[in-house]
Amino acid sequence: MQRSLFGGVRLAFIALVFFASLSAPFGIGHTEQRTKPSPQYLTGKLLVARPKMPDPRFRNTVIFLAKHDDDGAFGLIVNRPLGEIDYANLIENLGIDPEGLEGDVAVLYGGPVDPKRGFVLHSNDYPHAPLIPVNDLYSVTMSADILLAMANGLGPKQSLLAIGYAGWSKGQLEQEFERKDWVIAPSDVSILFDAKFATKWKRAYDSRFIDL
Repeated sequence: MQRSLFGGVRLAFIALVFFASLSAPFGIGHTEQRTKPSPQYLTGKLLVARPKMPDPRFRNTVIFLAKHDDDGAFGLIVNRPLGEIDYANLIENLGIDPEGLEGDVAVLYGGPVDPKRGFVLHSNDYPHAPLIPVNDLYSVTMSADILLAMANGLGPKQSLLAIGYAGWSKGQLEQEFERKDWVIAPSDVSILFDAKFATKWKRAYDSRFIDL
């Protein structure tokens, strides 16, 4: 049962298109090697829009920064739900037999960049490639296999499915920090994965690092 529309296209069809493309954004490779980011970068943190964020696309958003380095930044908005779709319909549209599958999965708007791509942000108890390693706690996977695992109750303990992403070229995010567009908060697991979307921005903003 689909309970949301995105641009007039069914969510099941969107996911089919998105997960068919497995190349990673910003040249991030699919590797299981987990490298720790340099201390001056914010990989694994929450990027939280300030109350007077000038860009309407990001107003009141909470973004998980999955990658931040010399080349730029890549993140997923975690507080803008698009709706829900049942697993059987989603898996069938991915060309896989949906027999026996039950339950729904929430679909989030991950950001305005590349709206023909899907991502699953998840805990690291699902170790299968392809992955964008974030840190010791989280990874991002771009594969239909993880959706099938989730549908069968074999996926990661914590996960969210997003379409599109937020991206910044080299130095762009730093310029936005200079404009005071964002604050940084720790990536609390409840803010990342719970379904209390209406309160996520406030909770994240209230937990911001006070020295920023």
